Amino acid sequence: MSNEAPHRAFDVKSTVEIRAHFPALERRHGGHATVAYFDGPGGTQVPRVVVEAMSDYLYRHNANTHWAYPTSAETDACIEDARQSLADFLNASPAEIVFGANMTTLAFHLSRALGRTVLQAGDEIVVTELDHHANVAPWQALARERGVTLRMVRMIPETGEIDWEDFERKLTRKTKLVAIGAASNALGTITDVRRAVEMAHAHGALAFVDAVHYAPHQLADVREINCDFLVCSAYKFYGPHVGALFARRGLLESLDFPKLLPAPDTAPERAETGTQNHEGMMGAAAAVDFLASLAHGEDSRRQRLRATFDALHSRAAKLVKQMWDGLAQIEGVTLYGPQPGARRTPTVSFTVRHVASTDVARKLAARGVFVSHGDFYAATVVERLGLGEEGLVRAGCACYTTPEEVERIVEGVCQIASNINQLT
Repeated sequence: MSNEAPHRAFDVKSTVEIRAHFPALERRHGGHATVAYFDGPGGTQVPRVVVEAMSDYLYRHNANTHWAYPTSAETDACIEDARQSLADFLNASPAEIVFGANMTTLAFHLSRALGRTVLQAGDEIVVTELDHHANVAPWQALARERGVTLRMVRMIPETGEIDWEDFERKLTRKTKLVAIGAASNALGTITDVRRAVEMAHAHGALAFVDAVHYAPHQLADVREINCDFLVCSAYKFYGPHVGALFARRGLLESLDFPKLLPAPDTAPERAETGTQNHEGMMGAAAAVDFLASLAHGEDSRRQRLRATFDALHSRAAKLVKQMWDGLAQIEGVTLYGPQPGARRTPTVSFTVRHVASTDVARKLAARGVFVSHGDFYAATVVERLGLGEEGLVRAGCACYTTPEEVERIVEGVCQIASNINQLT
């Protein structure tokens, strides 16, 4: 169970105050008003304090680790501070925080360690159709290399949710690992991963949680989820391109991670290969501190993070409803995933009849509205929805998104659909 302090009310900065921290929001495109960034699910914009933390490290402390001179010692201290920040972000211990290039790299690295230590031919790994393929491909590689069996849980296309009856059927006495996403980067679905973890543990299996799309919108709690592993990426929550892995300490100390020797072999460095992205670690820590700073007060970082996420979730829910309701009224637009009011992230995916998703994104960009398009490496989701290579148009709300920007995307899609309807 969670050991967090009781919740209390905090004053959280307004969207206008938050926007002042993001220089990217001053960008103009095509003679229109400032750019409206709805591409957050693929990577959010970055506040000044994150860039300043990275440049300060590079200008004043840049060195390699564990050597007997000041900048090396300062680097060691900075890394420990970064682990503490991410530990607070995930409600973990600093000794359980591993840094890496990104979630995909970390997942492949962990999969190799599990293949060398835990898994053997005939064992089974359970994954789901709802997941980003970075949480599928590493386990597929183990199936090829180690002779384990991969079992795929179905999603329900009509709701964009996991088929829990099928999930239960896929678990057997041979299951050794369940790898599941906490939120769908394609549809915004939030999955009850604690339920999945409990079911995995009941069968004696380990539980790996992909929280890349979840962590920017819901404050992750590895103690509450009770998972064995959890991964996230700082560039999805206002940081630089660096990933972080939580690994339960006992497992972290027992797994056989491939690495050079005689590199440090104590947790968590034993799971990190080569020289790390030190400035990226500093940026990730600064992103956590930025989020905590949005809640005024002298309380702990974790408490302020909780207040920030509660406030941002409430604001995002209103933006999602506004966007969903607006798009739903446009002839030729089809929406996918859970409706507003369901437990979901502020990510809305849709298609426009007779218009390729790439063209929708291009036409919106001409209006200064930036969205992403395609399958977002959630290829099985797009396949199960019966969509072709063009996939979906995806619009995600972030901490800097305003109702006026939502109006702009709805108006833009309406104009695109109207032009096509007139032609047909």
